Amino acid sequence: MTPNDRIDLDFSKPELVVIPCGSRKLDHPARAADLYIGSYHRACRKAADALRPDRLLILSARYGLLDLDDVVEPYDTPHGATDAVASQLILEQATLRDIVRLDPVVALGSARHVGLVRSVWPHALTPLAGTRGMGEQMARLAALREGHVN
Repeated sequence: MTPNDRIDLDFSKPELVVIPCGSRKLDHPARAADLYIGSYHRACRKAADALRPDRLLILSARYGLLDLDDVVEPYDTPHGATDAVASQLILEQATLRDIVRLDPVVALGSARHVGLVRSVWPHALTPLAGTRGMGEQMARLAALREGHVN
């Protein structure tokens, strides 16, 4: 992807961006904003920040929707594991937070992550859709971060 390439997405400043957790974490309790230290999570976070959403949440495989200031224990639960959060819990959390009707919503992450987000926000925009692997996802996240989005 060259600097002049643009991702063809038509959305204004999102009300909500949901990013994935990550398998690499600190080894002690920390704010959700600091707990996840892997390069993919950090790339999603930087892209999300560049979109300047009204609200940014992390979708944790163990805890569900996390605000950046939520302090949580590290864990080893991947999305899709038998003890991972399911769409029903995420819907309940979104309902309690009164954020179910937000629009536009952007979901950054893998197909599994996006599927969970879309179980609550079926209209969520998915800028990483159609990518073929981690390299393309990281390139698209960099383009989002650099503002190469229509």
